[in-house]
This record gives sequence, structure tokens and C-alpha cells, in this order.
Amino acid sequence: MTKLMTKLAATPTSSPKTKAPKTPIAKLYGTVMAAHGRHYLIEADGQLFNCVTRGKRSDVAVGDVVEYQHTSKNQGVIEAITERKTLLYRSDQYRSKLLAANLTQLFIVVATEPGFSDDLISRALIAAEAGGIKPHLVLNKIDVTESLEKAQQRLQLYQGLGYPVHFVSAKGSPQHTLDTLTPLLEGQSTILIGQSGMGKSSLINLLIPDAEIAVREISAALDTGKHTTTFVRSYHLNPNSIIIDSPGFQEFGLHHLSEGMLERALPEFRPHLGNCKFYNCHHHTEPGCAVLAAMKTGDVSKMRHDMYEQLVHEAAQTLGYK
Repeated sequence: MTKLMTKLAATPTSSPKTKAPKTPIAKLYGTVMAAHGRHYLIEADGQLFNCVTRGKRSDVAVGDVVEYQHTSKNQGVIEAITERKTLLYRSDQYRSKLLAANLTQLFIVVATEPGFSDDLISRALIAAEAGGIKPHLVLNKIDVTESLEKAQQRLQLYQGLGYPVHFVSAKGSPQHTLDTLTPLLEGQSTILIGQSGMGKSSLINLLIPDAEIAVREISAALDTGKHTTTFVRSYHLNPNSIIIDSPGFQEFGLHHLSEGMLERALPEFRPHLGNCKFYNCHHHTEPGCAVLAAMKTGDVSKMRHDMYEQLVHEAAQTLGYK
């Protein structure tokens, strides 16, 4: 027994193997330049990468600064989205549609012809106000003089609310258009939105001479087909300025905004909020409503108040987003 114990004591015990510390993977960051479905074009260090998201995640927007990892030479996967400064999106009762993140400006492009929608303008203005993004209105095709006066009269409502309106003609007066818009775009991240037919593409091609080439390259990189015009994409006007183009659309749902957010996003409502007889006034038919009183004096237009009621009604129908 003593010999056995001596033998065991003399047998060297094996120490557990220590694992070498893993080298941490360096985090890579890039900016989303274009989006189509769940495919995103990321710019990092002057190069473009085609990235996807993990799983079914689709909450990435053009303008987002994202963390990503390479999966091959020119492809990668998005791991996370860094904190956004702003986010512009529209929504209906079923889903939301992200337009762009980290914007500083919104240009709503309208034209003398064809006719533009005041409802769409007001909704886009409310989305910008709620998102902390400075809105501008751009009236294009002012060389169509027979329709100019009527268009100007319609825009006076928005000018009276303090929104800047710029008068241009991308095709009729290109140099004047450049002189008007280029200083406004300097140092900004600006998205252009508008209905189809307003001349938004003409403005983009004027401001970004290589825009059509860039679109073909983006389409090829995202494998969307050279004729695809349904994705949001951004361009560098210069190293300090970004322009984002969006597809033309006819509707701008705002189901994600509550009643309180809507009333605060209407600048003509703000001086009267808190002055109603009832603290929980909905500005509908309540007696002693300061907003309704302002509508009678002309300080609040009936058209804008009707739109507010419509938006409140729409928001009440919300079933949730996908």
C-alpha cells in the first residue's frame, strides 16, 4: 500500500490546457447608400459592399451607419445599426416603409404641371416636423407660365406657415436652378420626395451629372436589374453633402403618429395648444376649443384642420406594423 501511494505521488499530474485568448474581431462600420428589399449597398473607406441582414430583419434605411462583417470579398452581413439622429418613414395600418435615416433636410418637389396634391404635401411636412427634419418646398417647371400663377397661389398657404418655397426649372433654367438649390444642399443630408411627374429625376440629373451611371452601378451591385427605379439611393454631391432620391409615390401614411404628435407637428396649431376649455380637447367639436376658434378667424385653414382629423382617424385604425 505504501509503495502504491509512493508511485501515485511520483506520477506527474496533468494540468488543464489553457486556451489561447481569442483575438477580438475588429468592428467595421459603413453607411447605407442604397436599399432594395433586404439587400443594402454599404459604403466604407471609399468601397461599396453588397450586404444583407441576419434573418428577416428589414429595419435598415438608406443613410444608416451600420456595423457589418465581411462574408466574402465584396459582400457582408449587417450586424447592428448605430444610433440614428433622425428617421423619415411612412406607414399604413399594416406596415411601415423606411425612407431614410440621419437626414437634415426634406425637399418636397412639386410642379406647375401635372397638378400636385396638397394632402401629400401636408403629410410630408408633418412627417418632417415630427422627425426633426427641416422641410423645403421646390416648385419645378416654372417655365410653364400658364400654370405658374395658380401653383404659386396654392403654395402661399405653406409660405404663410413659414416653410421656404423655391422656384426652379430643371430643364428650362438649369443654371438658375443650380444657383438656387446648390447652396441649400451644402453640408446637408437631403432627401427629395414627390409624386411621379414632378420632375424630380430631372433635378437629380442636373445636380448629380453622373446620377444615371450611378443608378446603373447600384442596380448591378444589388442585382435588381438596370430598369429598377423602385429603390431609395443616395449620391455624394460633394464630400460634405448627400442627396437621397426616392421613388415617386402618391400616398404618405402617418399611422405611427399619435394624436398628440400630430397636433404638435402642425405649426399653426401650436400657439393655441393648451388654451382650450378642456385639457383633453381633441379639436374636433368640443366647446371652447382654441384651435376651432383659430379656424374661424383664418389662423388655421379648414383644409389643414380637415387633414388633421383624417390623420387622427387613420391612426385609430392602426393594427400594428410589419
